[in-house]
Amino acid sequence: MKKDTEVNMMHGAGGEVMGELLQTLTAFKHNNAGGIGLESLDDGSTFDIGGKTVVLTTDSHVVKPIFFPGGDIGRVAVSGTINDLSVMGARPVALTCAMVIEEGFPITDLEKIVASMDEALGECGASIITGDTKVVEKGSLDGIVINTAGVGVVDEESYLIRDKALAVGDKIIVSGTLGDHGMAIVAYREGFDLGDQLKSDVAPLYSMIHDAVNAAPKGAIHAMKDPTRGGFAACINEMARKAGVKVVVEQDAMPVRENVASAGSLLGIDPLQVANEGKCVMGVSADAADAVLAALKKHPYGKNAVIVGEVVEGSGVVMRTRIGGERFIEPPMGDPVPRVC
Repeated sequence: MKKDTEVNMMHGAGGEVMGELLQTLTAFKHNNAGGIGLESLDDGSTFDIGGKTVVLTTDSHVVKPIFFPGGDIGRVAVSGTINDLSVMGARPVALTCAMVIEEGFPITDLEKIVASMDEALGECGASIITGDTKVVEKGSLDGIVINTAGVGVVDEESYLIRDKALAVGDKIIVSGTLGDHGMAIVAYREGFDLGDQLKSDVAPLYSMIHDAVNAAPKGAIHAMKDPTRGGFAACINEMARKAGVKVVVEQDAMPVRENVASAGSLLGIDPLQVANEGKCVMGVSADAADAVLAALKKHPYGKNAVIVGEVVEGSGVVMRTRIGGERFIEPPMGDPVPRVC
C-alpha cells in the first residue's frame, strides 16, 4: 500500500490508519520518565514520586456539534481524561484545561461548557487547577478546541492496571451498552429523529471503577481500557494484540440498545466501531468475574454491565453468532463517525 504523504481525517479516527501516523508522532528518543512511557501507547503514562505511582494523561477534544443529546464538549473533555486515569487504576487528582476559541464564539456557550465540566469534576472529586486560553481569528477554527491533561495517583487500596495484560481464562466484561455516544452524535448531526432515548453515555467513571476494583482480590482485574475512538472493536483488538491472546465474544451477549442498532442499520455503521465515552472493557480472572460484575451493576453507570466473552489461546477477536457461526471482529481502518471526542 502506498504510504500517505499528508495527514487526512482517517489519521485521527483511532483505527489502523491512525496507527500508521503514530509511528511518526511517537518517534521520540526521550519518551519514558522511568515507568510506563509513550512507547507503550497505553491510556496514560506513569512515573514515581515519593514512592507513589503517578499516572499522567492528556487529550484534545474537537466534538461536533459542541452540544448534543446527553452532553457537550466540556463533559467529554473532563470525562475522557478522568476515564483514562481510572482504567489504569489511578485516583484522579488534578486536571489542566487549555481552550482555543474562535473569535465570535458566544460567551453564554462558554459558561455552559464550564458549568458542565465542573459538574463532571464534582462526580469524581478532581479539580481543574490550571489552564490556558488562546483566541484565533474567525474562520480559522470550528468554534472551540479543548485540551485536558490529568494527573492521578495509584493508592494503596488499588493497583496499576494495563491494557496489555489479558490472560487465558479471563472473562471479558463491558460496563454497559456500546455505541451510544458515537451513534447519538451522528444521528443528531445528520438530523435523524430516533427518539429521546438515543443519547450519549458520556460520564466520568472513577467511582464505578473504584468499586469494581475493590470488589475482588487485588490484581484480579488483569487489563482494562475505555473503548473511545474506534469503539469496542478497536479496543478489544488492541488489548488482544498486545497480550498475544485470542478473545471470543458472544453476539447474544453484546449489549447494544435497540435504537442504537436501528441507527446503525439506517446509517450503515457498526455500533461496535463507534466511540463510547462512558464505558470500560475489562479482562478479569474467572474466579473474580462475578464479584466485579456485581459491583459494576450496583453503580448507575454500570447497571447494564455484562460478561461478553473470554480469553483463549490464539490471536485475534472472534464473535460467535446467533446462528452458530463465527466471524472475526476486525479493528476499523478509522472511526466511521469523526469529530465525536
